[in-house]
Amino acid sequence: MTTFPLQTLIRAQRRRHAEGLLLAAVCAVVVGAASTLLLGVSGWFITGAALAGVAGLGAAQAFNVLLPSATIRLLAILRTGARYGERLAGHAAALRSLAAIRPVLFASLAAAPPAEALALSGGEASARLVQDVDAVETRFVRLSAPWGAGAAVAAGVALGALAGWAAALAILLSATAAILVARALARRLSAPAGRGIQIRMGALKDAAASLAAAAPELRAYGMEAWAGETLATRGQAVDASRLDAARARGWIALSQAVILGLAIAAAIALAAPAGAALAALAGLAAAMAVDGVANLAAAFDQDGAAGEAADRLDAVLRHAPPAATALHLRDPGLRLLNEDFAPGDRIAITGPSGAGKTTLLERLVALRPVTPGAMALGGADLAHLDPAVARAVFAYAPQDAALIAGTVADNLRLAAPDASEDQMWEALRDAALEERIRAAPAGLKAWLGDNGERLSGGERRRLALARAYLRPAPWLLLDEPTESLDATTEALVLERLTARLDRTRQGVVLVSHRPAPLAICGRRLSL
Repeated sequence: MTTFPLQTLIRAQRRRHAEGLLLAAVCAVVVGAASTLLLGVSGWFITGAALAGVAGLGAAQAFNVLLPSATIRLLAILRTGARYGERLAGHAAALRSLAAIRPVLFASLAAAPPAEALALSGGEASARLVQDVDAVETRFVRLSAPWGAGAAVAAGVALGALAGWAAALAILLSATAAILVARALARRLSAPAGRGIQIRMGALKDAAASLAAAAPELRAYGMEAWAGETLATRGQAVDASRLDAARARGWIALSQAVILGLAIAAAIALAAPAGAALAALAGLAAAMAVDGVANLAAAFDQDGAAGEAADRLDAVLRHAPPAATALHLRDPGLRLLNEDFAPGDRIAITGPSGAGKTTLLERLVALRPVTPGAMALGGADLAHLDPAVARAVFAYAPQDAALIAGTVADNLRLAAPDASEDQMWEALRDAALEERIRAAPAGLKAWLGDNGERLSGGERRRLALARAYLRPAPWLLLDEPTESLDATTEALVLERLTARLDRTRQGVVLVSHRPAPLAICGRRLSL
């Protein structure tokens, strides 16, 4: 039997939160049984009291109103308290489980092969982490639904049996029919609609994220209307799936209503020989028994969306994060293009656009696959080296460095989580950005916005450079470090970079088309 990664993860979370889920199931049993008993006993009590009143003063005085009324009040209290307990325990366990699943999903996404991980857009990744994980919440919440439905049906059958076995059998058959019909309709109608919602909502989020990122260009070229039409088309597709889902829920609700009516009529008719009071009890017991499977029918309705979400999550979770390694290279010497380089060397990578200079740097930090024999690190073939070991050797400042929505310190600490403020200020000084950040009212705590939108292009590049400086690695990998900088700022950045390399004895592999950065390098490789 095939075991899927999400199933394994869900089982582990169910075991971890077994007490909460068990409490939710117990509360669901109390709710199901108490609801059915409450309505059944209430129907019997009201009908019996009415008949006693009609029968005369003696019958009315002999009728015991205290015990039934006390029972009704007890059942009402039990139902209310148990319903609160079920929601509280069930959703608490579900939310804690989902909170544990998301970090595992992110780690698996980071462990995916670079070609696959980098191909997943920001919008699609967000849909997996938020929308798809939310959709599998039903795998936890619905665990109590069968227990509640079973208790409601059992209580209904027991009450029906007081009026005769025929009424009890009618209640049992009606509840069974309600479950089977809801299951069939959910598979035929709800499942395709739910899957469509998950897929189309992911596509909508992907489109929204990509168009938002391109907003300045869309405005500059007058393409706002086209962008709006694109999002509207994606939104209409989502709405169409949601409409299908609403129709499916409508058919399920209609089927439940029809079965409910037939169950009440059959129970009353079959219990009539036992008297009006017991007939009322049987009819209301039938109503609550069928109504008690409603939560189960709702769970069936959500199966389609949950199944599609599980498939999408399994595609990511199949990549297990690598085990932590304490291995470090004693001699982080490089071999590139059949040439050997020692730590401390300053290497310039040159060549025309499209020659593969950026790709070379990405291969060094295991963001792209490496051809066996093409590169070596510490005497080991980079193609066979643990990516975590290789990445520990390099501090990387890419050409299009990404900044997170956070503060200056948040972005710097991506490279060195334990960096002190003094170390961050030193790195900013070496990147010629210290004065700009000190001038900000909040300093290192200044909020940068999405992808550093409050900084200029040159400032974002220098912040990425400062982040690389903070990483304690023997090699710096710098891709166009002075692009977007004016000549004066470029000269200052290179002057301080040279001083930093002299001080730290780090090596550097530098890609640039500008002569000034290339001039600080003692060796060159041409692609």
